[in-house]
Amino acid sequence: MPLQDVGYRPWNKKRCGPSTTIWVIALTGIRLAWESRWLRRMVFFAWSPALIFAASFFAFEQAVDEGRLTSLGTAAQRGRNLDGVGMLGTVLADALGGNDGDVDVQTTRHLVWTRLLLAFMRAPQAMLLAAVLGLVAPTLISRDLRAKAWLIYFTRPVGRAEYILGKSLILFLLVLVITMLPALALWFTGVLVSPSVSVAFETWDLPIRIIAASLILAIPTVFLALAYSSLTAESRIASFAWFATWVACWIAHGALTTADLVASTQDGGVSTVLSATKADQASRSSKIEVSPLRRNFRWFARAAGIDTGQDRWAWVSPYHALGAVQAAIFGIDTRPSSWWPSSMTLLLMSVSSLVILSWRITAPASS
Repeated sequence: MPLQDVGYRPWNKKRCGPSTTIWVIALTGIRLAWESRWLRRMVFFAWSPALIFAASFFAFEQAVDEGRLTSLGTAAQRGRNLDGVGMLGTVLADALGGNDGDVDVQTTRHLVWTRLLLAFMRAPQAMLLAAVLGLVAPTLISRDLRAKAWLIYFTRPVGRAEYILGKSLILFLLVLVITMLPALALWFTGVLVSPSVSVAFETWDLPIRIIAASLILAIPTVFLALAYSSLTAESRIASFAWFATWVACWIAHGALTTADLVASTQDGGVSTVLSATKADQASRSSKIEVSPLRRNFRWFARAAGIDTGQDRWAWVSPYHALGAVQAAIFGIDTRPSSWWPSSMTLLLMSVSSLVILSWRITAPASS
């Protein structure tokens, strides 16, 4: 029985470019990650807050359609629950500011939608994204290092850039699913329940701001998560480092903020603050009554940018730094002193993570 020719044969077909390599790595990583039940549950749960925020969009547009925005604003000033959740009342109380006259519907709509979208991306989605990345990212590179898969990757026409981009694309797609798509769906829902389709032209800039805010959220977090994954072959260590960074920086931010508050009280500033607060409360108590509903949504006021106080320690924590930059993107807080230090933190985090990632990817092949 003659032996068949099993030697090397010429390749006569067209070779695929580097983009195909990137997509093959990304799709393979997504397929492996999607096998986790926890990931499927968390991605499904990440869309749940959008349903809650959609109630606020619907309640606002119903009030505009029925011509009772002014009365709705008065109810919001009194702390009424307008959407069954309480968020719309908090936003309207700030947007209208006790205006009892004619209300500019277009300006009010743009401000209300902007604050709702900003709060949606800052409060629930950023935290859910941190949890999802902490579940998926640690295994992306550490598993390859542990199994010595780089021997297979780099003996083929796969370069360092294609490998990093392919792994990054896995996490970028998760950011797309968790943050960008739900926020765009909220904007589209607002257009659908509005009285006229022309609302889409009045708020045309919001989808662009959503995309920009999602990219600002994705770039530093994706590179940091991959850098941790590349520093160790144990995914548990990379996962611990990821969550420890967020928690430790959050605690440091809280400690520094509290220290500033204590220092201001020791300098005698508390008397001025208390007197101003009492005078403000006295003037408000003669007009409106602040309900427990309004007081319980202070977290939402901070996330939506209603709290105009400047957070000078936001650059210490990645979460607060991302919030400061996103507030500037949505046009809520455009003071350079608010977003400039935070943007430098995010830039430094992205560049240093990319340098570490590139070094660690090259190290196994050069050893």
